[in-house]
Amino acid sequence: MTKAYSYACRDCEGMEACPASIVAATKEELWTMMGHHARIAHDENPDDWDAETNSYLETLIKTVEV
Repeated sequence: MTKAYSYACRDCEGMEACPASIVAATKEELWTMMGHHARIAHDENPDDWDAETNSYLETLIKTVEV
């Protein structure tokens, strides 16, 4: 089995209705895809996320086996 990383938008406070889930081979790839999702689905600019937001989002990232 190979380690990967996952993020489910619905786990983020205030985003419970969002069905998006992302799985990526690396955390860097996952963060990039999370940013694309934020822009497209929620009209957010991840460049505006402060350190507290980034730290919170990091707690929502899970390691998975694929």
